[in-house]
Parts: sequence; C-alpha cells; structure tokens
Amino acid sequence: MHNERHLLTRNVRRLAFFAGCLSVVCSVPLVFAADNDFPAELVTFEPIDENPIFVAEGEGHWDVKIRERGFILKDDECYMMWYTGYDGTREGQKMLGLATSGDGIHWTQSVDNPIYDDHWVEDMMVVKVDDVFYMFAEGEKDQAQLLTSDDGVNWQRQGTLDVRLKNGEPIPPGPYGTPTAWHEEGTWYLFYERRDAGVWLATSSDMKVWTNRQDEPVLLPGPDDYDRDLIALNQIVKYNGRYYAYYHGASNAQKPNLWTTNVAVSDDLIHWKKYAGNPLFPISANKSSGIVVPDGDRFRLYTMHNEVHVHFPVREK
Repeated sequence: MHNERHLLTRNVRRLAFFAGCLSVVCSVPLVFAADNDFPAELVTFEPIDENPIFVAEGEGHWDVKIRERGFILKDDECYMMWYTGYDGTREGQKMLGLATSGDGIHWTQSVDNPIYDDHWVEDMMVVKVDDVFYMFAEGEKDQAQLLTSDDGVNWQRQGTLDVRLKNGEPIPPGPYGTPTAWHEEGTWYLFYERRDAGVWLATSSDMKVWTNRQDEPVLLPGPDDYDRDLIALNQIVKYNGRYYAYYHGASNAQKPNLWTTNVAVSDDLIHWKKYAGNPLFPISANKSSGIVVPDGDRFRLYTMHNEVHVHFPVREK
C-alpha cells in the first residue's frame, strides 16, 4: 500500500499539502541586549498564546503520539516539518510524517502520511545542499542513518552511517544516535551521542565514511542540574562567524527525565562554551529538541518534545 500511495503525481501531492504556504507572518517590534558570546536574539524567547501549534492525531491514527526530535526547515516561503509518529509503545514502529505551513504556526499534514514507513525513522534533522534534502535520523536500536530526497517528500534510505575512530577502526558496537549534521566548504560534520553520555564529532568528504575528529566527546553533560547526566545535540547554526549548538539535556534526578533546551558556542566546532543562562526555559517546562529557524532578521525557536511549541524573540516592553 505504501508504494501504491506514492504513485500519485508530484503535482497532486504538492497541491494537497503545500496549499498552506501562502500566508504572511507579520513582524513585531523587538529589543535585543548585547552579549559578546550569546546575542539575545539567539537565546531570549517567549512562547506564543497559540501553543501547542502541532500535536499527534491520537487514537485511531498512525500517529497516536509524536516523538522527539522532529525538524523544521523554511524552504523558500514554505515551512516544512518532518516528525515521527508511532502507536505510543516503546516497540512501536517509528514512521516519518510531514506537515507544511505558510506561517510556521498553522500546519497542514501531508495526505500521504506517513510519507516513509519502510524502515524505522526517528529523531531526525534535515540539511538542504544543492537542491537535495539530506535527513540524518536514528534507525532501530539508535543506529544513525541517512535518507535523501529531491523534494522533501519522497525519501530513499542510503543506509546506516559508517562512523570510525580517529585511527580508522569502527567505533565500538552500541547505540550512536541523535545525528546532527553541518555542511561547510565541502566538508560534512556529524555530531552524535552515545547513550546520551556525551556528543562526539566526526567528519566526512564523501558521506560514505565518517571519522572522529577526536575519540573523546566534544560536549559533555553537567555540571549543572539542567544537563547533569544526559545530553544530545539538535542543531548547529552559524551566526556572526561563530557556531551555536542547540542541544537538550537532563538530570537523572527526575524520573521520568525532564528535558531542557540549551545553547553552547564555539569557534571551531570542537571546543564549546555553554550559555550561563541555560536552560532557555525552566526545567519543569520539560521542553526539549529545540531548533531555531530564521525569520527575516530574527529567529524563532521551536521545541518538539511530545508536542510542538513555537517561541518568538521577546517583544519590546
């Protein structure tokens, strides 16, 4: 049934769920405080009244629940959101869904959802390079994998990522998940976590073999409560010549874990300084899987843990 469903023409699909991409977002007056390491426009956000802006369809649907991390990319004037839907059980198949929007607030689900269910897909992020969409995602048992697409709708799985130690030997067996990619000047940078105990960095020129820049993590949990024990990276943003990592963290002191959204800065993608104002929202809010999306001369921050919320820069008082 999945293959038959995708025999629909591309024009029909696009008409069906890109129809919401015509509305316009109005700007609001903003005020930003200066900070050499962490500009206010990257760390100071407030939720909008419409939150949550996207939730699972619930019982009787393919997406009884949605699972972190989803990803939002503004492609031309259309916001595209990929997310994981499943039956709510730990062992339930994790499938890929898509929704689109003209304002990043009101969303239309693809009529083809789930758009990919041939393999387990969760905790994904997307990079677009030269008109190709590259999706880095977890597969079953937290194995990092790559999928590609020409339109963001039809995806082809390229397989699990071959990650090597600095000496060229395979990394030890086990989970390596929450893959986050950055592409710059012909080099791909891959950040991945292992059991949320730290974030490692590997690079590749051909996307076939990824080699650790160092065999120690480039980002570790702690020492503060908001990310004391668990950590995973969501997104890299380059702003004013520096790199900013949006990541989530938690402490094992709370069960279930309460996840937080945080920021760190780097000049070389290896050495990172955490923002002293972390977490961006109170620990009790349990908001994680945070990503920022450019919005003209500002950014908006989405959190995608369990349900999707959007946060705009703090308005001028």
